[in-house]
Amino acid sequence: MAQVYIGFGSNLGDRRATIQAALTALPQTTGGHVLAVSRLYETAPWGVTDQPPFLNGVALLDTPLTPPDLLAALQGLEAAAGRHAGPRWGPRPLDLDILLYDDQTLSTPTLTIPHPRLLERRFVLQPLADLWPPDRPLLGAPLADHLARVADQAVVLSAEC
Repeated sequence: MAQVYIGFGSNLGDRRATIQAALTALPQTTGGHVLAVSRLYETAPWGVTDQPPFLNGVALLDTPLTPPDLLAALQGLEAAAGRHAGPRWGPRPLDLDILLYDDQTLSTPTLTIPHPRLLERRFVLQPLADLWPPDRPLLGAPLADHLARVADQAVVLSAEC
């Protein structure tokens, strides 16, 4: 089983219910187990800013799926939640991203691990900090150092926790 950190977010519809449904479906969809889930964070949109705020978090999952098979499973959950093709970084009922897959690196036309913008996004790093072992470096540096570099990005603990 691989240990995988999955970033999740939603900014359309009942965000919390959509996220909860996806987290509940993850074990059956991936053949694994959700080991831990971060708190939820209210975050400003990134990229396309003229849209509702997101509810974001991170889940730690163990799964027997390979990275490409896991990506397909996550995309299936997104589609089941009503996600359709739209503008990059636009609004969506559900977004699921593979952030880290064990200690693997991978670069294909459809999937890059670690997630290529992981260290640029506080809305990912902040919930990841809820789960990440404090003494374990993240991609060569303490997670606190990465968080300090994106401290100007608005991330607030959600009242929907």
